Amino acid sequence: MTQEAMKEGRQTVVITGASRGIGHATARCFLDRGWRIITCSRDETPEACKRDPNWTCHIPTDLGDSASVQNLIEEANRVIGDGPLHALVNNAGMSPKSPVKERLGCLNGDIEAWREVFDLNFFAPLELSRGFAAALHRGKGAIVNVTSIAGHSIHPFAGSAYAISKAALSALTRELANELAALDVRVNAVAPGEIETDMIEPEYEVLIPRIPLERMGTPDDVARSIYYLCSEDSSYVTGSELWVTGGQHLF
Repeated sequence: MTQEAMKEGRQTVVITGASRGIGHATARCFLDRGWRIITCSRDETPEACKRDPNWTCHIPTDLGDSASVQNLIEEANRVIGDGPLHALVNNAGMSPKSPVKERLGCLNGDIEAWREVFDLNFFAPLELSRGFAAALHRGKGAIVNVTSIAGHSIHPFAGSAYAISKAALSALTRELANELAALDVRVNAVAPGEIETDMIEPEYEVLIPRIPLERMGTPDDVARSIYYLCSEDSSYVTGSELWVTGGQHLF
């Protein structure tokens, strides 16, 4: 993909954690609407995606490693060149469990595991927001951070490190929205509830009675909300966190 092709007027988005779950559904959502996408994950690009002409490039990245994050920023900015970036979706995240899959609280688990969670769930979005700020300014673009219902109240299965990192990401969304407004960049978040992804275990079924819409969400439910916050339909929305919980956050 040449820099000239990037300037043809079609919009461009960077999406992290795009190989599965919410990230993959988000990538497909943007592709279906004609956007060019730049993705990253620990995995290589699936063959089906390589055949899609709109899939600009995929950059294998360990978002828990700062050097790898900086390489992603450099490679993606090289692809973008002096053209605009219209959206950054900070989706990648991790929620570690103990070997017996118990919730890790504040008093159990390795402190180093907490640092790994914060490196991926908090510091990577901060570094990427900084690294793409200039390109987003050129595109008068938007950042969407994927937070969580667990960042706002005690969750029976999500561990403390995950919950607190997502609460910090919510606060980062607010601060970035304030600072990047001067660059014509909007910053918002989506806070999913129980979504049917690989992170969901069978025990999550007991939470369905607490969801007013009486079902778990799908990755597509979240992807469409992310797209809305990146689109012109939300051009006067910044500093907001959109609940994608089926109403579960009401209780």
